[in-house]
Parts: sequence; C-alpha cells; structure tokens
Amino acid sequence: MAGPLMTESGVRQVQRRTVMLLSAAQVFGGIGTGATVSIGSILAVELSGSSAWAGAVATVMTLGAALAALPLAALSDRRGRRVGQVAGLLAALVGAGLMVLSVVSGVFVLLMLGAAGIGIGTAASLQARFAAVDLADAEHRGRALAAVVWAVTIGAVTGPNLIQPGAVVGVALGLPPVAGPFVISAAGLLLAVVLLFVGLRPDPLMLSRELAAGQQALKPAAPPVSQPAVLQARAPGSLVLGVRAVRGSRGALLALAAVIGAHGVMVGVMSMTPLHLQDLVAGPGHAGHAATGDMLVIIGFTISLHIAGMFALSPVMGWLTDKAGRTETIMIGFATMLAAVAVAGFGQASTVAVAAGLVLLGVGWSASTISGSTLLAESVGQESRVVVQGVSDMLMGFAGAVGGATSGLVLSQAGYLGLNMAGAAVLAAVLAVAMATRVVQRRDKLVS
Repeated sequence: MAGPLMTESGVRQVQRRTVMLLSAAQVFGGIGTGATVSIGSILAVELSGSSAWAGAVATVMTLGAALAALPLAALSDRRGRRVGQVAGLLAALVGAGLMVLSVVSGVFVLLMLGAAGIGIGTAASLQARFAAVDLADAEHRGRALAAVVWAVTIGAVTGPNLIQPGAVVGVALGLPPVAGPFVISAAGLLLAVVLLFVGLRPDPLMLSRELAAGQQALKPAAPPVSQPAVLQARAPGSLVLGVRAVRGSRGALLALAAVIGAHGVMVGVMSMTPLHLQDLVAGPGHAGHAATGDMLVIIGFTISLHIAGMFALSPVMGWLTDKAGRTETIMIGFATMLAAVAVAGFGQASTVAVAAGLVLLGVGWSASTISGSTLLAESVGQESRVVVQGVSDMLMGFAGAVGGATSGLVLSQAGYLGLNMAGAAVLAAVLAVAMATRVVQRRDKLVS
C-alpha cells in the first residue's frame, strides 16, 4: 500500500536516489568490462597458444550478454529491478574471480567461464538504464537515462587505464601482474552489489506498479482490455511476435540492420585492436609473449578513447537523431564507421592512426545505434514494442559474438587491414540499404 499513499515529492526523492545509486553502481561495475575488453584477447592468445583464439573472450562476453538479457529481464519483471541487477552483477563478480584463477592456473576454460560471467554483468548494466526511468516523469526520462549512460562511460573508460595500477596490485598480492586488474574489477563489482542490494529500496519497478495501480483504482471503471493485447504486452522475449512485427515494417527492418551491422563490425575490429597494437609495439611474432608495462598503457589508453567515443557523445547523437532525422543519422553513423576502418586499416603501422580510427569507430557506432534504436521504437506498434526491443538487443549480442568469433580468424589470415576491409564491406552494404530507404521515403512523401 506504499505506492498509493506516497506523495509526489516522495516519489521524486526515491527517483533521485535510484538514479544516484544506479549511476554509482555503473561506475564500479563498468571497471570489470573495460579491463576485460582491453586485455582479454592478449590473455586468450597466451593461454591458448594460438592467435586464432584471440577473439574468444569478446565472443563469449557478448554471447553471454545476449543469452542473459531475456532471463534477467524476466527475473526483474517477477522480483523487481534490485534482484535482477544484483543477480547480474554477482555473476560478473564470479566471472572476475574466474579471470584471476585462469591467469594463476593457466587454464583457458576458466578464462572463458570468467568472460561469460562478465558478459552477464554487461547485460544487467544495459538494463540499468530502464530502471532509471521507472519512476521518472515524462519531462525528465531522457535526463535520468542519460545520467546512467554517462556513468557507464566513466566506469568503462576507467577500466582499461587500471591495467598498470592493477599490475602493482597483482604483484603486491603475489599474483601475476596481469591478474591485478581483475582483482580491482572484483572489488568494484562487490561495491556495486552492496550499493544496490542495500540501497535500492523501495524497488523502482515495483513502486511504479503500485503507483499505477493506485491511480487506476481512483479512475472510473473502464472497459476491460482485450486479453490478446495484454498477452502481447506481457510477453517479453517472444521471438515470433517480435519477428512478425519487424517483418511488417520497412523502417523496423532498416533499424534492425543498422544496430546489428554497427555492433557486429564494432566488436570485431575493437576486440582485435589490442592484439594488433601488441604486435605493432613489440614487433611481429611477439603476440604470444607477455605484454610489457608500456604496451599495456598504450592498449588501455586506446580502448579508453574508443569507449569514450561510443558513449561520451550519446546526448549529441540523440539531438542529431531528432534534428536531422532517424535515417539520415544512420547514414551519418555508417559513413563515420567507414572512415574509421579506413583510417585504422590503412594507418595500421601507426598507433596514433589506429587510436584515431577506434575513436571514429565508437562515434559512428553511437550515431548508428541511437538513431537505429529510435527508429525501431517508432516503426512498430505499442503492443509489440518491448518485445521487438528485446529481440533487437538479443540479435545485437549475437552479431557481436559472430564479429568477435570471426575477427581472430580474419586477423590471422588477412591481417589488420584485411579485418578492417571486411568490416567496410558490411558497413557499405547497410549504408546502401539506408540510402535506398531514404530515396523511397522521399518518394512516398512526394506522392502523398
């Protein structure tokens, strides 16, 4: 009965505390993801003894996030945001511990299990942005969501730059230096778990439902909602329903192609860049050797710049999506990503050029993903929107897994330039679809 009796100012206070707690948890939790991305490919090569496995960590992380997205959402739906968030972060905490054990023992399987745990935490981190708007009023939803996204940026950008301090921690604990960053990650994840478990009360999702039920009870009786509509609205993860809704909309098909294509290429190129930089700094043939301190600093800084490009300009990309248009911003994003792979690929002999390419890759991904997600929400009916968004996130995850899985093989066969050119082919295909869709949209406007 707390919901109907809570005052409007009380709800605002709970909302402010919720956003603050979620943001703090994202900062601490994001450290684990950033550290894993920056040195995961190097560890995979060292423990497996083959560069063909270089993309395995990114693949398992992304696949773990994709497979965990719907179960975590279902858990949050039944038990509330607090339980869903804590469950995902606990899995990531276990994953960070397994990462340390893999380094100490040299067991490759433990590295993969650890990456899967970190991936589950990534899925929870993505869902935190929805928890931030459960209690937000319509005028402030964007601001609440942006606060959590910015917090992700802080944690993820900080993570790669903890490699060098982490090495010091590892040595102090009697561990291999490369295990140190994961010790720091585990500490950050533990803080995030405690913050949310203790502080996220009342649960924002459950309180929002209580408030809605209380408001509904005060309204005059209305005709009952048809059962099919209720079932559709309450069927998260219904793949059939989502596919049917997307298939019936040209805009939804373009949006899905945009978010899937951008994510697959971004993960593929990004996950192999640390390994390429290791070769570039140490010289060819040294990929399987231990990384030096200076090398780790270069790799960490490059990945930090890339992640900053992905998230730091997200408010700008949202503004551009509204002002320039959804399809137009998708085109801008893919054109930027094409420039990125050209700069990184043809400038592969320069650490500066590779870093610049990775920044552009992140910026292009941001534009493509934000505009594509917005277009997707607008291109399907209200009754299937949540399901379609769930299907989109799941397919994005699978695309990232495919990109990570194939990138190691492409790198070993065609080199870093070949990897970037393979990405360029995918990007050019989606850009062509977007341009053709824009022509059809303009023609339809002239006819009408």
